[in-house]
Amino acid sequence: MDLPIVCTLTDQQLRERRLNVLEPLRDRAVQSEELSDGYAFTFQSHDGLLLQLSQLVELERECCRFLTFKIVADYQTIRLEVTGPPAAKTMIADLFALSP
Repeated sequence: MDLPIVCTLTDQQLRERRLNVLEPLRDRAVQSEELSDGYAFTFQSHDGLLLQLSQLVELERECCRFLTFKIVADYQTIRLEVTGPPAAKTMIADLFALSP
């Protein structure tokens, strides 16, 4: 089933999400990597980070149902992959304030 590439948040809700959830996490990323169908973000592991990333995924999967999230963790790093259909890549970059 093809889901529409539409975020269901209002403009105000999206601004708040960026300010309170996305920016603090994005600023902690030690690396961002472009993937063929999205982006990956690598973080140095620290207490609470896995929970923060899980909460982000929980929030985003409700408003952007067309996205796929993958969290890969080892002792030193945690990687978050955000992917979707080809048309979603620009939206992912915009959501995380990246330059595609």
